[in-house]
Amino acid sequence: VFNLAVENGINLFDTADSYGTGRLNGQSEKLLGKFIREFQREKRIRDEIVIATKFAAYPWRLTSGQFVQACRASRDRMQIEQIGIGQLHWSTANYAPPQELALWNGLVAMYEKGLVKAVGVSNFGPKQLVKIHDYLKARGVPLCSAQVQFSLLSMGEDQMEIKNICDSLDIRLISYSPLGLGMLTGKYTPSRLPQGPRGLLFKQILPGLKPLLVSLREIAEKRCKTIPQVAINWCICKGTIPIPGVKTVKQAEENLGALGWRLSSSELLQLDYAAQESPQRMIQNIFQTNVLEETERLWGHKLKKSEIVGAEFYQLQEPGDSLNLAYANREKKREGWGNM
Repeated sequence: VFNLAVENGINLFDTADSYGTGRLNGQSEKLLGKFIREFQREKRIRDEIVIATKFAAYPWRLTSGQFVQACRASRDRMQIEQIGIGQLHWSTANYAPPQELALWNGLVAMYEKGLVKAVGVSNFGPKQLVKIHDYLKARGVPLCSAQVQFSLLSMGEDQMEIKNICDSLDIRLISYSPLGLGMLTGKYTPSRLPQGPRGLLFKQILPGLKPLLVSLREIAEKRCKTIPQVAINWCICKGTIPIPGVKTVKQAEENLGALGWRLSSSELLQLDYAAQESPQRMIQNIFQTNVLEETERLWGHKLKKSEIVGAEFYQLQEPGDSLNLAYANREKKREGWGNM
């Protein structure tokens, strides 16, 4: 899959130090580094590969030095001289403000030390995105990218505001989940759902996506493309860099079919209107700062650390829900910080 992507012009690969934990700690980074070293084609093509990795804002990473240490560990796992984009995985502004500045200083330090070519952020809401941009600019460090959930299922006011901010400040928007976890592939229906937790989410959202899926299928058939290719191309036409996940060669080949053409302005308007007509939206990541603020407003109290740290994509649904801290405890012990 990796070789096929690179041979067809794909050169940005996104990962994180929290992808692969416990005994498989950093496995995603290790595998990417291995794939780069084993790539047999032209050295020029290999040298153009950009690895964008995210550093988790674990509660025990309290200083800029610890964040730099995490960056060095990621670089060592990948066995590369310099990381393409070093990203802060999420903001701690809503539950640990003092830690936030230390993490920002960590980004500055890893950039100044030459450990990364550029720095970026992930899951930052509009207000916090402007703040970190201005802070980094004052320190002489350009903010290269902002990674957020962005797709035809994520067209809320906050996501569009983030997009406008990125455009005005020359920040590249990296759109994750461009296929809505698979809901924009046309593969699933209310009567044909995936297994596990995804199935529960799909059961809530898919019934309300009929206008959007009908438009996607109509345009796909007219263009001799697939529904996923149209959905990914929409993200590209909106000026973002989509990072769809791939597990098989077939999926990689299909994603590559989203390149080399562009939706027309009338097709974009049709999809935008269909997305607005669909009553359901994708649940946003709780780690996006503005989403956390909204959750606290709805719950009527400020969330405790135990309710929001430990697992990256956990969705808080009911007051009193909390994260399984076994994950956080294991990771903390691994980094030599004892018990929570």
